[in-house]
Amino acid sequence: QAQLVESGGGLVQPGYSLTLSCAASGSIISINRMGWYRQAPGKERELVALIFSRGATHYVDSVKGRFTISRDNAKNTVYLQMNSLKPEDTAVYYCNANLRETGRDYSSDYWGQGTQVTVSS
Repeated sequence: QAQLVESGGGLVQPGYSLTLSCAASGSIISINRMGWYRQAPGKERELVALIFSRGATHYVDSVKGRFTISRDNAKNTVYLQMNSLKPEDTAVYYCNANLRETGRDYSSDYWGQGTQVTVSS
């Protein structure tokens, strides 16, 4: 079964940058969509950014101009470059991928385990 492994979270001061990575592994035929979601304490999980197989991207308004999502198709990896971080960006960030595995004629959604991002002085 496919797995998503995230890395890159941590504690940073406001205004600083952080880059998250998420690598998909397993018997993967294709990856349609990859993205990042986040969940702050006491709040529902929300979409942060998406990137589709041909490179189109989508961002939630609150991160536009500060975050950049990208992917390396050869490595089945998605990145989230986060600049000008704010305290309100503090959350657990989850990687998501819609992908198709060998032996299956349909695609499924997979989630990473989550990585904590804390923005505080």
